[in-house]
Amino acid sequence: MARRGAGTALLLQLSLLLLLHLGGEWAPPWTLGCASVAVGSPTVALGSAVTASCTIQRELCHGLEQGKVRISWMLDNKLVAGSQRQGPGGTEVSNLTLPRFNRTQARLWCCVEWNGTKQRVGMAEIRAGYPPAKPLNLSCVLNLGDYGLTCQWEQGADSHLPTSVALKCAGSRGQAVTGCTPQGGHSRCTVPRRLLQLYRQMEIWVSTSNALGTAESERLRIDPMDVAKLDPPTLQSIQSIPFQTDCVALAWDVARGTEHMELQCELRYRAPEDPAWALVTGILGRAGTAQRCGFLFGTRYHFQMRCRRSSASALTFWSEWSPGRNYTTHEKAPTGKLDAWWGARLAEAGTRLEGQLRWKAPRRREANGRVLGYRVTLSPRRRGRDPPTVCNTTHTQCNFSVPAGTRRVYLSAYNAAGESAATEVILLERKGPPLAGLRAVSGGERSLWVHWEAPAAPVVAFVLEWQEVTAEPGHCSGCWHMERDGAATAALIQDGIEPFQRYNISLYPLYEGAVGVPVHTAAYSQQKAPSHAPKLHLRRISRSEAELCWEPLPVEVQNGFITSYTIFWANSIADVASATVNPPVSSFVIQGLKPSTLYKVHIMASTAAGGTNGTSLTLVTTVLDDAEIQFLFLTLGLAFVLLMVLVICFQKNERMKEQLWPSVPDPANSSLGKWVPAAVPQEPLQVPAAREPGPAAISTVTVLEGTPGKQPGKEPPALPAAPPALPRPYVRQEGPGEPVQYARVGGAGYRGQRLLPEPAPRFYENLRGRGDGGGGDWGFHEEPPATFPLLQGLRIGGAEELHECRAD
Repeated sequence: MARRGAGTALLLQLSLLLLLHLGGEWAPPWTLGCASVAVGSPTVALGSAVTASCTIQRELCHGLEQGKVRISWMLDNKLVAGSQRQGPGGTEVSNLTLPRFNRTQARLWCCVEWNGTKQRVGMAEIRAGYPPAKPLNLSCVLNLGDYGLTCQWEQGADSHLPTSVALKCAGSRGQAVTGCTPQGGHSRCTVPRRLLQLYRQMEIWVSTSNALGTAESERLRIDPMDVAKLDPPTLQSIQSIPFQTDCVALAWDVARGTEHMELQCELRYRAPEDPAWALVTGILGRAGTAQRCGFLFGTRYHFQMRCRRSSASALTFWSEWSPGRNYTTHEKAPTGKLDAWWGARLAEAGTRLEGQLRWKAPRRREANGRVLGYRVTLSPRRRGRDPPTVCNTTHTQCNFSVPAGTRRVYLSAYNAAGESAATEVILLERKGPPLAGLRAVSGGERSLWVHWEAPAAPVVAFVLEWQEVTAEPGHCSGCWHMERDGAATAALIQDGIEPFQRYNISLYPLYEGAVGVPVHTAAYSQQKAPSHAPKLHLRRISRSEAELCWEPLPVEVQNGFITSYTIFWANSIADVASATVNPPVSSFVIQGLKPSTLYKVHIMASTAAGGTNGTSLTLVTTVLDDAEIQFLFLTLGLAFVLLMVLVICFQKNERMKEQLWPSVPDPANSSLGKWVPAAVPQEPLQVPAAREPGPAAISTVTVLEGTPGKQPGKEPPALPAAPPALPRPYVRQEGPGEPVQYARVGGAGYRGQRLLPEPAPRFYENLRGRGDGGGGDWGFHEEPPATFPLLQGLRIGGAEELHECRAD
């Protein structure tokens, strides 16, 4: 039974889900099987309120006959709350009010809760937007090819709703009809010829509508022929009439299909140098000719023409401009005076006047064609006689050499039609008073304004010169301007001015009969930071100061007037300091540095527009100053000199040397060896080693005390039965000529000490012989020989033996 009940419940659930699915997805909106959804309006204004209701018929929803039905709402996927009540006939009704609907399109779902889940049983789609906007700027053009009227307009703001657009038209007596409907969202369409009434007034407007309303554009009242756009005319010929005047005549033809129309045409032209077109209006007629004067001689012009109906209203369209046609007017001899400027000096011991004459090319209106050259002469041209020619050139300058005393030359220009009248150039001396208060400021990226104070004396004209400042001096022959207004106090320079370049400017006043002394200034049209900073060099360094220097920047990389140099320095613990110096200073002394410390230094060059940093220079301060180092070396030098003087004095002064280092005789090199009897050398010397000792140098002497109470040299000699035990000398002798380490001398004189810690020396063998110890002659003289100074101060014990040895 339990299994059967579970199967029945599962089947009931599947049936209800199928019913709800069929009713919620495929049934028509607002009548979804057992549920129906109704809204106040499916299209509302954006931001307005929306009301909706959902009715559930219990008997049509299988599985919901028993139990309570709970209805809920969802706007797209968002849960919204509504109110629920019981309706007539056992229905359940839920009402929903959305106070502000701010979506342009959304789906409103009605849901019921069954078995713990929400099931969608009904839906209503809602759209929101605005009424259609009014179309603007309606205009139409009649195409004479097919006589279709093409109109275009500007659509208003988007309404967010489906909107229909139609172009309406109505004749003077007919009803309004739809002329055309735009396709693909465009704002233009063409009314066919069959709906038009030519040569009659018609009303044309645009109508737009959606679910919230309708809007119409302003009505356009026109004759379709008034808005016909004609094809452009054709220029046939252009010629000058009469010859040697500034007038030209043009012949033109109208386009095909417009021969029967009264036309109004316009002509425009310009030369290549002109910034804008010159326009000629009011040319009437079907076809024919037109004349125009005021053209320049020898100038190439470009002509174009267009037409429209002469009876047309303000809405009438002009045709396109015709294809252009070029024409060059005939030439004429140049006219007017040339602006000239000069510089001259005496040469060849004052017999010649050398100089340079510069002039400005004539303006287009005065050149009357292409100038072929210029001629400078010493006198004006007279009929039938050519004056002496100084130079004949195609340039605008001439270097000349004329006899001293020449005060005038004559300048003229010529072209293919003739030569101009000569311009007299008076070579005046530059001895007039100069101007005051000259200054120059930027007039733009490529121009300079030059201002000066008005002079006290009357001035005829001013000559302004400017030259670009470069590392290699140059000369610009055309960089000058003549201001013929003697009352002017300013002038604008525009020729050849570049940003970030320095220019030297000179101003000359031209007086009556003299040229004033020039005044000068410098200026930039635009400045920026220098291209790079100067390179630092270390000139001097000490324990607390460092002197730096640098080379001034070349003018090409300054990019402006250098206003300051800023030096920055920092040590390893980031103690940063700086100082600023102004040009033309090119060195700086950093003070207050720490001894034996590493510093990094760099320099920044600045203009009014910015600064640029240079590369770093690393330096280390010294431990001592230069003066301290010099004092130390001087002290050491004096000490060394004093030491040398003392050494020399000690070597030269024997008494002082004796006091400090007494002279001790060397027994090994004394004359004691002469006291040995002649027979002694014949006896063989017996030593422990099998070789004879060589000459020895005594390095240690030990003096033994004599017998108390006895004075050396006073006792009578006596021959003992056996010789007393004499102090035996010690020697270490490794070979001939090697030094004796120490020796021992007995007597009552000196007592020495060991100087070298050597091992115990070996005994010398007795020079007298070995064996009996008592036999032999041991007699010596009572007093030491005078030739042995060492023994004079000694009383040697055993003098008898020494004496004995001498007797032998």
